[in-house]
Amino acid sequence: MSYVYKTMKSPVGELTLVGSEGGLAAVLWEDDDPSRVRLGATNEDRTHPLLVQAQQQLEDYFAGKRRKFTVKLDPAGTDFQHKVWSALRTIPFGETRSYGEIADQIGSRKAVRAVGAANGRNPISIIVPCHRVIGADGKLTGFAGGLEVKAQLLALEGGAVSRGPRQLALDA
Repeated sequence: MSYVYKTMKSPVGELTLVGSEGGLAAVLWEDDDPSRVRLGATNEDRTHPLLVQAQQQLEDYFAGKRRKFTVKLDPAGTDFQHKVWSALRTIPFGETRSYGEIADQIGSRKAVRAVGAANGRNPISIIVPCHRVIGADGKLTGFAGGLEVKAQLLALEGGAVSRGPRQLALDA
């Protein structure tokens, strides 16, 4: 499969948008671990319509004008990873879920660690909102963009984020 990419500046650093024939394949961080999301050869294309659309939607999100993304997605992963990533997309803007809650949602109650691993392999950061997943104790946990960026994204979505009936502070 061939991929095209473009970079964009954002409030959380430079992002690399990667697209395939099927849709957006990745949103990568400036200092992303190259082994986290493995893609084939990529060619730069700053005007590719899909990448331009993804950039516009991300810019709208950072400007507080967008809560949902509509760009077509094409992440590469296992069936289990796709289940987890689909569940992530159901977490409402400004809310969080624990890894255990995601495991319950996909019908794999005992697969909390596997859910964490799939969350960590999410290739489409921000758009597939893995930043909305927190530890069972309400603390911020691992994130490819770093915990400071995770806190920034959650703050952008509403300061203190709600998780069920209680409020969580972002100073984890």
